[in-house]
Amino acid sequence: MKKFSGLQVFLHSIRFRLVMWFTLILALVLVAFSGFIYYNQARDIRGDALYRVERKLADIEEALNGTDEKRVMLQASDVLVLLDQKGNVLVGQGIPSSEDMLALVKTAQAALASQLAQANPDHASDGLVSWISEWKGVTSHYFFVVKPVATAAQSGYVILGSPFDPYKLNNRLMVTLLLGNLLTILVALSGGLWLADRAMRPVHSITQAARTISETDLNRRLNMNSKDELGELASTFDAMLGRLQTAFERQRQFVADASHELRTPLTIVNLESNRALASKRTAPEYQRALGVIRSENEFMSHLVNDLLTLARMDSGQMAMEMTRLDLSEVALDALERLSPLAERKNIRLEAGEMPEVYILGDRQYLMQMISNLVENGIKYTDGPEKCMRVETGLDETTAWLRVSDDGAGILPEHLPHLFDRFFRVDKARSRGEDDQQGGNGLGLAIVDWIVRAHDGKVFVESKPGQGSSFEVRFNSTVWPISQQAAR
Repeated sequence: MKKFSGLQVFLHSIRFRLVMWFTLILALVLVAFSGFIYYNQARDIRGDALYRVERKLADIEEALNGTDEKRVMLQASDVLVLLDQKGNVLVGQGIPSSEDMLALVKTAQAALASQLAQANPDHASDGLVSWISEWKGVTSHYFFVVKPVATAAQSGYVILGSPFDPYKLNNRLMVTLLLGNLLTILVALSGGLWLADRAMRPVHSITQAARTISETDLNRRLNMNSKDELGELASTFDAMLGRLQTAFERQRQFVADASHELRTPLTIVNLESNRALASKRTAPEYQRALGVIRSENEFMSHLVNDLLTLARMDSGQMAMEMTRLDLSEVALDALERLSPLAERKNIRLEAGEMPEVYILGDRQYLMQMISNLVENGIKYTDGPEKCMRVETGLDETTAWLRVSDDGAGILPEHLPHLFDRFFRVDKARSRGEDDQQGGNGLGLAIVDWIVRAHDGKVFVESKPGQGSSFEVRFNSTVWPISQQAAR
């Protein structure tokens, strides 16, 4: 049963199909080439047979006209019949029986009658008619000609026949071609199987590696140095493993960070509730405990919402409604919504130059992107003298939005990781009761996803002590109608 299963797998393999197609094409080519060779040789043999018969026929005509009969060189296998005008046999040579003689005479007369009936007599020369037929008692085909002849005494017909292929060259060639083709196909089949097995061996290695690699063993690589298509396939497979390893590591890190972020507020809620229930407290103490619990609950709710948003974004479940909208108008709406938060922290929120900048985008997501950038600046801008500025503009065909602040700034080593999930510049800072200082490290990750979804890029410039500037550039710019008319 196992052998049958292995044979069935082999018959359905690409290796077997490649070899079969190669062998089939080779067989077709060999058959066509052999047919061409056989046809050419048969044509040459026919030409030689006609030449021999015509030479012998010329010698017979000379002998009948009184020339020396010794010039007529007839072989024992030749057939010669002389007929008078009435069809009577005058001379017969090489004919096995009278029945064969009668059949030959009828065939010759029919051939002559057919020539006379033709509208175009150019198919024969000097009344010569030829045909090929089997001769009874002889295995070889004969080449016959019949031609009218006239002597001083009388006129009649000469029928002369000679073996078409006396040395059986056609048969020998057919056997040689058949055996040669079969041998060539067998060699090609064996060599093709060996070459296919050798060529498909890297695929087998890739298959075995794919079977053994698991989620916990994604650091393995094929490391094939071949420069052919299979080497390219192996390199692609290694690159895919690298992406999978990165995705799994990112997922594990994401789960670990989310667990870590949730553990702190849950611990605080548990401690505050246990402390409030341990003994009878005053009303202000209960109020303080409930305030802490509410603050931590708001933080966890915000964190869970951001996690859900990122999960939907990664899975492609966030459908965007791309419409033509003014980026400056969306920015002004975001500033108006976040003004109370800035006032509570004594931060001046300013709107810079905001000309009409039309892009193709989703208003809701763009509002969330701008809000996250502004909230991030508010969280890390301290002091009543501080200011934040939001402005938009258009450079040739690229729309941009810039959110800048004069806060503490960001260290250069932190800039490459700003848009990583759960990354916070100052991890030692604790959240306040009202503003949740420090955030959950997901706001800028959401900003980066929204910007990329709108075919844009986000850039950051910051120096410690001099503030930060986040600039978003969009490629999906739509010119206003008035500017279109001017252009």
